[in-house]
Formats: sequence, structure tokens, C-alpha cells
Amino acid sequence: MKGEPMNIREIQCKSLLTRSNLPKVDYCINPYVGCLHGCVYCYARFMKRFTKHSEPWGRFLDVKVNASEVLERELRRDPRRGIILLGSVTDAYQPIERKYRLTRTILELLVRSDFPVSVLTKSALVTRDIDLFRQFSECEVGLTITTLDQDIAHDFEPCSSRPSERLAALQKLHSAGIRTYAFIGPIFPRLTGIDRIVSRVAGSVDYIMAESLNLKAGDHAKMLEIISRKHPKLFDAYQKGFGRQYWNDVEQQFRESCKQHGVAIGGFFIHGT
Repeated sequence: MKGEPMNIREIQCKSLLTRSNLPKVDYCINPYVGCLHGCVYCYARFMKRFTKHSEPWGRFLDVKVNASEVLERELRRDPRRGIILLGSVTDAYQPIERKYRLTRTILELLVRSDFPVSVLTKSALVTRDIDLFRQFSECEVGLTITTLDQDIAHDFEPCSSRPSERLAALQKLHSAGIRTYAFIGPIFPRLTGIDRIVSRVAGSVDYIMAESLNLKAGDHAKMLEIISRKHPKLFDAYQKGFGRQYWNDVEQQFRESCKQHGVAIGGFFIHGT
């Protein structure tokens, strides 16, 4: 994935603050369209049909260069206060965020408006904004961790921060007094290593959430190709899928691990099987 050509373009958006149907979230803000992390399992690739891109998901990114102006206008309308998720169908900390700083500018506006903010990312760049997170009266930051194995992570999420970098980011955020959580998702059966992750993040997070692998989302063919090539003994199981009882057992394992390591649970989500 790295080294392949990317299409990055600047666009104008008409709105930014969007009502959300996600649990425990009132609004979503997505500073970018698309995502350059290139995760094979990404559910948000459905967004491609709303763009004019011919590139595969993970190889294009639209930058909403007027995002701060639009959000400032929306906030002047005094919307009902509620929790804002950054972002729901993109990662707010794209590599190019270092240049455009859209997410940072958005956070600066939200601090002044005193909106509660929740961030979920796979990027260690999130630690750049610790100074802003500390100014919110309500704020939490989560890091997605699918595995601690760098080789597995590179196969399934090739352009995201390394697992070790995400662990360090959680520790740095938590040490700064920011509410943090780890999101173990999706769980790759027999590859993720739930107990290892829980034991490593204990002490760096306020709680943990987890989610089953959704074989109906993402690039299913690519996922199976990786499994066939790198983990051939698991291919038949991944091809057949994993039933409800399997995920019930995984959830029990997750809950026992969290209890053992003294970490609160924010939820375990199982997709339809």
C-alpha cells in the first residue's frame, strides 16, 4: 500500500456538524472525506460512492479546507449541546493533518463553545493536541488497537501508526489527565490476542471497548487473501465465518481479562452472524 500513488484534493464543504445515530454520540464531525490509513477491514469504504474518486479506498483523501469557517457559522446558531465524535467515517488524524491542521482548528472552536468531545483514532499524532484536550470540561480520547503484532497490523492497517506508537500515545494522554479508552476492534479471531492487549493498556485507560470482526464490511476478498497467504491454517475458518457462540465465548474471555486486570468495560459489540 505504501508507495502507491494517492489523490489528495482540497474541497469546500457546506456543513460539518452532523447529527449522529451512533450510541452515546449526538453529533459527528469529519474533517476529511476518505482515509489514507488503508485498513482492509474499514467499514467506511461505503463513503466512496458519494465521491467522484476512481481510486480504491485508502488511496484518496478530500480535505475540507473551509471546515473551520463552516463550523464557526454552525456554532453561532447555538445548536443543542451534545457529545461530538471526531470522526465517524474518517480518521481525524490523517497523516496530512500535520500540514492542514483542520482537526486542531476544529478543537479550538469546540473548546470555546464547551461541547463535549470524543475522539477515536489510529494515529499517534493525536498527542499533539493534548494542550487542547486538557481545556475541555468533558473530553475523551480513544486509540484503536487490533493487535500488538506489528506484522499483522501492517497487513491489515498498513498506513496507521504502529501498535507500539498507539500504546505510547495512550500512556501519554492518560498521564496528562485526559480520559482515555482502548478500542479493540475489529477482533481478528486467533490473531488479535485480547488478553495481551488488555494487560498492556491497563493503567493507561479508563475503560476498554471491543468489537467482533464483521466479514461483511471492508474488503472481504483482500482480507481472505491475506489470511490465505500469511495464516493458511486459519483460512477455512475465516472463509466459513464465525457464529454467535464463538463471539459469545470471545466476549466472555474479554470480560474475564478486563476483570483480571482491573479495567472497566465500555461495551462489547457483536455484528450479525
